[in-house]
Amino acid sequence: MKLQGEAKLVRIFLGESDKWQGRPLYEAIVLEAKKAGLAGATVFKGFMGFGAHSRIHTAKILQLSEDLPILIEIIDSEEKIQAFLPTLDQMVREGLITMEKVEVIQYRSR
Repeated sequence: MKLQGEAKLVRIFLGESDKWQGRPLYEAIVLEAKKAGLAGATVFKGFMGFGAHSRIHTAKILQLSEDLPILIEIIDSEEKIQAFLPTLDQMVREGLITMEKVEVIQYRSR
């Protein structure tokens, strides 16, 4: 697969404890993105953050949280991302989804 030029970046902000059909939501989203043939997805685990409920989630030893922030980034062409948005809408019950234009310099598989 080769992706170059203008593309879209989707960022999905959710909590580590969010679930979809019994599995972690972040894992389910990545597997659905793969099944949809998207170029790639990456999951990042945050150390601290807050969202719509203004509750602080932190990895500090004295304030252990079991719901740390999770960020998923997915990049592909606008057409493929647009086709995937209804899946995200169905899966993400609480969280934030953003999309922005990006310029892909290089993306190649062997």
